[in-house]
Amino acid sequence: MYYDTSGIFALAGLALFLLILALAAYVVSSIFLMKIFEKAGVQGKWRAWVPVYSMMVFSKLGDLNPWWSLVLWGGGLLLSRIPVVGQLIIIAAAVYSVLAAWRVGLKLQKEAVWVVLYVLVSIVWLGILAFDRSRWNPAVPAAPWKDSILADTTTWAGIPSQVPVGGYPANPVMNPGYPQPGYPQQPGYQQPGYPQPGYPQQPGQPGAQPGYHQPGQPGQPGYPQPPQPPAAPGGEPPLPPVPPTTPPAPPQQ
Repeated sequence: MYYDTSGIFALAGLALFLLILALAAYVVSSIFLMKIFEKAGVQGKWRAWVPVYSMMVFSKLGDLNPWWSLVLWGGGLLLSRIPVVGQLIIIAAAVYSVLAAWRVGLKLQKEAVWVVLYVLVSIVWLGILAFDRSRWNPAVPAAPWKDSILADTTTWAGIPSQVPVGGYPANPVMNPGYPQPGYPQQPGYQQPGYPQPGYPQQPGQPGAQPGYHQPGQPGQPGYPQPPQPPAAPGGEPPLPPVPPTTPPAPPQQ
């Protein structure tokens, strides 16, 4: 009896291809995590190569309790065969990692919108943060969950504390005049009382300094006016000289 084994070989080839792809993704993402951990001052490159533990360290750098990351990912894998329950736990674990990525991005001078790239293609997000010129800066406003059960309260040797010395700075959302630490001053933004560099202070706007005028606007105090001819004694300006209509006659010989 002849058995068609082409389908079996095709499935085996597909499984081998997916396995190689998964191993390559694991190696590349571990290298990227290792670079990010180095920026954060984490000691020990091996931490980025342990599958579950690396996500716990990543959560800790993102101001989240690492034990919740272990519970969510472990529970999701163990209960994955239970309909709905396992999927919900996996989704919660993914959301937990997105929150950690948002905080890690802030500490590497990335705006909050960068977390969208992490959701879409996390390995690209990791590669950009790993090899760009950004530097780790934990002096960012406190996370919204800093006083909840999600806050990181653990102390692990080799992983620096993410609470800045002296506490978290003021939140720029609550204090509009306070620039957010770790970010350069945005173009077009100026604090009251200080003219924007490279641009003259506009008259009538808040923060205009007294005596400061915009160059190129005549009629303002201090602007040099064009010279005017002296006025006649009667109060009227003198008339301009009239040019001769006929040339003078040549001298007689």
